[in-house]
Amino acid sequence: MSEKKAMMWMNGTLIEQDKPLLPFMTHALHYGSGVFEGIRIYDTPKGKAVFRLREHMVRFLDSAKVMCMKHPYSVDELVEATRLTVRNTIPNADYIRPLAWYGENDENRIVLNPFKFKVNVAIACAHMGVYMGKESLENGAKLITSSWTKPANTSTSLQAKICGNYVNSILAKIESNQLGADEALMLNTNGTVAEGPGENIFMVKNGKLFTPPLSSGVLEGITKDSVVAIARDKGYQVIEKEITRSEIYMADEFFMTGTAAEVTPIRSLDERTIGCGKRGPVTKDIQEAFFEAARGNDPRYLHWLTLVN
Repeated sequence: MSEKKAMMWMNGTLIEQDKPLLPFMTHALHYGSGVFEGIRIYDTPKGKAVFRLREHMVRFLDSAKVMCMKHPYSVDELVEATRLTVRNTIPNADYIRPLAWYGENDENRIVLNPFKFKVNVAIACAHMGVYMGKESLENGAKLITSSWTKPANTSTSLQAKICGNYVNSILAKIESNQLGADEALMLNTNGTVAEGPGENIFMVKNGKLFTPPLSSGVLEGITKDSVVAIARDKGYQVIEKEITRSEIYMADEFFMTGTAAEVTPIRSLDERTIGCGKRGPVTKDIQEAFFEAARGNDPRYLHWLTLVN
């Protein structure tokens, strides 16, 4: 028997995932004029489920709106397209990538303004596993402060997941790995802490959780929102405030959140050990509660899950 081929959804049709070819004049290929999401699939007692699928698709369409993309799809249609895609992809897929991008124009011209270009929408799946390695979930990851800063809120829309914005994150990721770290911490143009290349951040001090506000140049993360809800349900105080790098050096605990990172503790920043140098008790409490929710084991958060079948 032949191995099952991974299928993806593109412009309303299921196709083999290795078939699409982008025309050379695709606008997004030249200028990063696309928007995307990252969404996790979890195994639950009721089968595979997608974590906070509807919220991701709402943000996906909001990002498309920022980029003035015209397309025919509603949130409901994209939710169903995602479920269809997951049912027809590889068995170990745990990550979903919706992508909308400006394609080519009829005149085969290279121009900056893509307003008259075709908009394509696709959904594909992949296997990601534990983003920074399984050992990082307990022992913590190693960070450096990147020399690359996040763009200012006046430079681009930081609330939209625009493909071109992430070149900044790529530079920070490359730098951190070249310097022997697992991930980067990025400051904003004011010099205070923003986020990681693809993660929001939380600092724990005296039993309270602190996280930067949107004005610090951060994405309004869906995993972050989930962690805030879980933390408050557990009785923790969550405070939004500007955070300096030195505060993190002196924090009791520090962790990152994101679709890829999930809830990952940080053991050091710039060779300074944070807290006990591994996952602390507050991080452990929230991390375990997050995975219980994502895997369908906590009835309070079942509304966050969309079953695939």
